[in-house]
Amino acid sequence: MSVPLAYIGVIIIWSTTPLAILWSSESVGYLFGVTSRMVIGAVLALVVAALLGAGMKWHRRAMHAYAAAGLGIYGGMLAVYWAAQYIPSGWISVIFGLSPVFTGIMASYWLEGEPLTLQKITGMLLGIAGLAVIFVTGIEMDGHLLSGIIAMLLSVMIHSGSGVWVKRINADVPAIVMTSGGLALAAPLFLITWLLTGGEMPQGATGRTLGAIGYLALFGSVLGFALYFHVLRHVQATKVALITLITPVIALALGNTLNSEPITVEVVVGAALILSGLALFQLGDRMVRVRAVFQRL
Repeated sequence: MSVPLAYIGVIIIWSTTPLAILWSSESVGYLFGVTSRMVIGAVLALVVAALLGAGMKWHRRAMHAYAAAGLGIYGGMLAVYWAAQYIPSGWISVIFGLSPVFTGIMASYWLEGEPLTLQKITGMLLGIAGLAVIFVTGIEMDGHLLSGIIAMLLSVMIHSGSGVWVKRINADVPAIVMTSGGLALAAPLFLITWLLTGGEMPQGATGRTLGAIGYLALFGSVLGFALYFHVLRHVQATKVALITLITPVIALALGNTLNSEPITVEVVVGAALILSGLALFQLGDRMVRVRAVFQRL
């Protein structure tokens, strides 16, 4: 599969996922929404892997990678779905945009990546400033918004740690196999969590909710994770995280257009600071090197 096409696919799926998460939980509860998505997604991924002739790998490194992916899916998605009860879908993507910062910090310690330079640190501070603006907005609007923001930060840290962990293991297995292994571990964990909290089947699920669960199971879980792991396998972890420079803008627009979510001045300022910080974090060192080359000419 073409890496650039996979990259674009991840952008599209990640841009639409926050709103779909909100819709998939609105009439059935967040735990049933995420559990049904992951169980269906795990079955579909295993079927697709079998149809493609990409059998599961059971060597030690592959099993280690499945654990890293599965625990990341479980912890990250559980926190996202819980947060979606309290914050607008567009905010999910904006806060998730901080993943390059966490990924960069973790990669500098655990991968052979670039060290944290002045440009990267400045970008981190800009991102934190943007997050602070959104935090203040949450406190002023509703106390529950603050809880949702904190849950999203936890999700970002788990997702970033999982991505770096998978990259460090370097199991060299096909993306669909990695997806199947991760979902096969995460789905039972979600089922256990759902059962321990009551495990009641919801009544009166709307068509929009069922459609959102189906979309997330097929595209958000199977195709989305497969494309993500494919890109992650061929591209540096910090460059994969560049996707989050694009998705917040699209997600905010979709939330406003399709779900009537307000876009306040504070949110725009916070998002602009975060995205500016991410751009500097990712591209600042390259711009310095390019300028140095031109100065020597």
